[in-house]
Amino acid sequence: MAKDTKKLESAKTAGQPKPKAEVAKKPKAGKETAKLISEVKAKANYIRVAPRKVRLVVVQLKGLEAEKALGYLKFVNRAATRPVIKLLNSAIANAENNFKLDKKDLYIKQIIVNDGPVLKRFRPRAHGRSAAIRKRTSHVELILGVRPGAKQKAAVKKEAPKKDSAEEVKVVRPEEVKKEALKISGKGSEEKGKEKKGFIKGIFQRKTG
Repeated sequence: MAKDTKKLESAKTAGQPKPKAEVAKKPKAGKETAKLISEVKAKANYIRVAPRKVRLVVVQLKGLEAEKALGYLKFVNRAATRPVIKLLNSAIANAENNFKLDKKDLYIKQIIVNDGPVLKRFRPRAHGRSAAIRKRTSHVELILGVRPGAKQKAAVKKEAPKKDSAEEVKVVRPEEVKKEALKISGKGSEEKGKEKKGFIKGIFQRKTG
């Protein structure tokens, strides 16, 4: 009996289509990344300024807007401001070009200054001795945050100019170019030389009235 029931069930399901397995649709990569962008990073390594001097400049920047930070750094009279300004401009350019973010929506979330390798130099001292000079370097990492509700600019695609297949490249000889230039200017150098007359000849050929 069990065999007969199995045969009947198989006969019923033979004509029916098999149910398809449901596949979860993945969201498009472009839309998902556009929503998840909350940080923009930039790094500057091997800066030839001691980390202590860079930290004195950087301490006041945390939490400031990107534009205000640039304005603040312009009026700080320290050598460490130059590499920090370059780094901040680089981070803003990354946000604008790579993620289509507005400059006004960016603020300095975190800025880290780490020690880099130390360059050792020596100078002569008294009694034939030498004193070491330690020239320190810095690694600076900048993280820009994005304000909540910031809108991304739409990417503008530039269309490449269409090339006509009928156009052909013409090869022009240098002699032809010279001839065309002489035609445009008027007369050639030989004709100009013939027309030129000396100062004395010009006096005797004048007409007297």
